[in-house]
Amino acid sequence: MKPLSSQAAFISGGSRGIGLAIAKQLAGDGADVMISGRDNQQIQKAIAEIEAETSSVIRGYAGDLATPEGCNAAFAAHLDAFQKCNILIHSAGATKGGVFPDQPDGDYLDGFALKFHAGVRLSRLFWPSLKANSGTVIMIIGSAARTPDPKFMVGGSVNAALANYTKALAGQGLVDDVNVNWIHPGQTETDRLTGLLATRAKDEDKSIEDVMKERIKAEGIRRLGQPEDVSGIVGFLCRAEARHIHGTGISVDGGATKGYF
Repeated sequence: MKPLSSQAAFISGGSRGIGLAIAKQLAGDGADVMISGRDNQQIQKAIAEIEAETSSVIRGYAGDLATPEGCNAAFAAHLDAFQKCNILIHSAGATKGGVFPDQPDGDYLDGFALKFHAGVRLSRLFWPSLKANSGTVIMIIGSAARTPDPKFMVGGSVNAALANYTKALAGQGLVDDVNVNWIHPGQTETDRLTGLLATRAKDEDKSIEDVMKERIKAEGIRRLGQPEDVSGIVGFLCRAEARHIHGTGISVDGGATKGYF
């Protein structure tokens, strides 16, 4: 029997990048999966990819999780499909790079709306089912939570807030028998990273390739991350043998984070 057989997982941001890799990992481990995103065409493409590789039941919800209504609708769609939730993965969130003080309030508001507030709302909505099923919550956050960068102030602020919230949620998880952890990916080769590098390249009047090489050198890492670097550890954290790992933030960044905490 596969390690996640008979379990149901909801993955925000599950139609591309790290979220899609996690969806493939959990489905391959036997879980039925609901993926969410804003683009229905991309969701259908992702569902087809996952179904081609696994025998799990895969469903999708297209909507805006930056709003309370979007979170409520995604939650309802998941329960309608699976009637329960054993695993909640929050991987949605696209904060913008920029240069202070020119970056507008809207970038901060948008960043918090999708990544932070959606994480809070989804965990609140799914908590009763997670509690009933001794479930698992994993937030996909980002290494900027631990390493502030003046050219990525929105992302760092949002990530730090979500990490603090998730640590507190883990305290409630001890009361309700819900396992809670979070992952800090480093720079990972996704469409989102390409966009961030393009913004920085424009701000600094450089090519994207030059910016990428500079980032690898500055962080002292061997290579950029791949989505599968993150999905593998998420799959392990959802298993019974990882149950004693709780309330922990794990960096998956090739050693870029130099602090020991």
